[in-house]
Amino acid sequence: MRILNVEVLDHQAINDSLRDVQEDCTLINCCGQRFIAAGMSDKNITISGVPGNALGAYLNGASITVKANAQDAVGDTMNEGKIVIHGNIGDAAGYAMRGGRIFVRGNAGYRAGIHMKQYKDKVPVLVIGGRTGSFLGEYQAGGVIVVLGLHADGKKIVHNFPCTGMHGGKLFLRGKCDDIEFPSQVTARPAGSADLAEIQEYVAEFCKEFDCSSQEIMNSPFTVVTPDSKNPYKQMYVAN
Repeated sequence: MRILNVEVLDHQAINDSLRDVQEDCTLINCCGQRFIAAGMSDKNITISGVPGNALGAYLNGASITVKANAQDAVGDTMNEGKIVIHGNIGDAAGYAMRGGRIFVRGNAGYRAGIHMKQYKDKVPVLVIGGRTGSFLGEYQAGGVIVVLGLHADGKKIVHNFPCTGMHGGKLFLRGKCDDIEFPSQVTARPAGSADLAEIQEYVAEFCKEFDCSSQEIMNSPFTVVTPDSKNPYKQMYVAN
């Protein structure tokens, strides 16, 4: 394990150092540097401190673990790999991600999962342990978003306008979600056993990362949201 003190380094110097090191790396004293590990593959990176925007942008197979919070656009357009955040994240997590997995222990800001997409066997996955801000799954075109609402303290698991423009993929929310208003172009229904089987692997991986009970979470009711088969957004965003 190589330890890199990045306190006085900008993102370019950090990424150059990461590319030069063949072994696993821990970055210490990270404070707001953007674009860390952009486009990287075959790296295992642990970050102590708070990375800036676009952590793991265009990630192509690397694994990143952040021991604190992270800022906006985590996993922007990531293609493959894994990002684990032990705190909260800012806005637009998983923006346009097309593969790989992001696991967040805490809460997410606005527009988590915006423009997520999938191609053939590439299925992007975003699992958020806490709550999310408005516009969750905006324009979602593929992949899976799971919001667990752990420690929600009676607050809504999702804020306003979830699934606006959604035309693909699936969104799973833990709970009955009777207090959430969805747009008319999507269908929200109680998740059945077949639906829950789809996310069991992702919840188990989340719980392994953050040391919680997968069985307890999966024993809760879930709501699954999918685009309506007559969704007019499909005509706007999908070529026939």
